[in-house]
Amino acid sequence: MLILNKQIAIVGGGPGGLTLARLLQMNGANVKVFERDINRNARVQGSPLDMHKQSGLKALIRAGLLETFKKHYRVGADRKTIVNENANVLFTTPLIQASNDFNDENFHPEIDRGTLRDLLLQSLEPDTVVWNSQFISMIKQKSGWLLHFGNGKTFYADIVIAADGANSKIRPYITDTKPVYSGITMIEGHVHDAKNTLPNIHALINDGALLAFGNERNLFMGLKSDGDLTFYTSFKATENWYSNAGLDYNNSSEMLNWFRKDYITWSKIWYPLFENAATPFVPRPIYCMPPDHTWKSLPNLTMLGDAAHVMPPSAGEGANMAMLDAVELCDCLSKEGHPDLQTAIAIFEQNMQRRASEMARVSLANGEWMHSPGSLDKMLAMFGAA
Repeated sequence: MLILNKQIAIVGGGPGGLTLARLLQMNGANVKVFERDINRNARVQGSPLDMHKQSGLKALIRAGLLETFKKHYRVGADRKTIVNENANVLFTTPLIQASNDFNDENFHPEIDRGTLRDLLLQSLEPDTVVWNSQFISMIKQKSGWLLHFGNGKTFYADIVIAADGANSKIRPYITDTKPVYSGITMIEGHVHDAKNTLPNIHALINDGALLAFGNERNLFMGLKSDGDLTFYTSFKATENWYSNAGLDYNNSSEMLNWFRKDYITWSKIWYPLFENAATPFVPRPIYCMPPDHTWKSLPNLTMLGDAAHVMPPSAGEGANMAMLDAVELCDCLSKEGHPDLQTAIAIFEQNMQRRASEMARVSLANGEWMHSPGSLDKMLAMFGAA
């Protein structure tokens, strides 16, 4: 086995990095995961994730975690409700479609990001994750890398795997290609105890996800198992709009005034989102790696998930693709048949690049039409509800 007696460092403790750590440990590998968060509870986790049979669920099955997942996923949370800017309900997933049939290709069970993270963390060997380890730099040493972290510590690894997300600090060691702006910006907000603070909107969501379309702008939201709600405004803007708009993202009143002006045709029913949101709001310009980008494979360094192929969330594949990356990379590193590590990594990267290229094009196309005239009709048609 190519990774026998090799020390592997995974930088980033998201779904992709933790899934890979689990799979590698199941194959007897020596693995450490370096995560910048101070501890597992340091960050507010965003909206729930839906797992897909051929990617996220496949990874959970390979990791021996499907039965645990079944105990924690949110039954019925995969329901979708589509409304217009006036909050008129135009489509809701029928209950028969919001099933719990794990053999159904169209069943996408939802789980809170924090719950999925805890599930994966609990599957790892003790002390696998080294918290408070913000990656700073690394230098070549022997046949591997010496990693430097913000806490002043260093770590030698024979193999380094970047799972550190869209703003990966390891990506530049692999390729000079940078993500390009998609033309879409989102603003993220969180509301606690949505049932009591937002009773009208809570009723619309129907325990699932809500997608609102109007005047070339979108509003997406979903509930978490603790009753909190995460929402995202989504609209076309220039790349530096978030810094040039002069908005104070710590000021709810100012953000409400922005919404009233920018979403001028939208109903007042949405205003309580901003009136009750915890601050700060988080602006998120949406980036995408060029769909056709490739790089020369290295013998001791690779990347997966958003580090390798960040793309707009308009296809809902981010976490799923990262977890599938983990499955395929583990297979390449742990199974017999490859003459050396560089060959194994190259085969993984070629397959990943092919998958990611196709999905990036889909995501970019979806993002374009979702913010164009007629987007509501197109979304309804997708669900067969025109």
